[in-house]
Amino acid sequence: MRTFIIDLTERTLATYAVTFLGLLLADNFDLTSIGALRAAAVAALPAALSVLKGAAAKRVGDPSSAALLVRGRD
Repeated sequence: MRTFIIDLTERTLATYAVTFLGLLLADNFDLTSIGALRAAAVAALPAALSVLKGAAAKRVGDPSSAALLVRGRD
């Protein structure tokens, strides 16, 4: 379970960071504007969806990973 939580946390934070930076770049990278606050709030939505996807993936794929990969048979 610990491995899953670490994996899901990393994926969620990465999704948030990429979305937030992308929105900041689209808004001319002005951290002092209202647009930066809006970008921070909007970036939370894809991050939340990443958590839901990770929770669903635990039931389909490897239970120790947030990846949506089917468990391999070794």
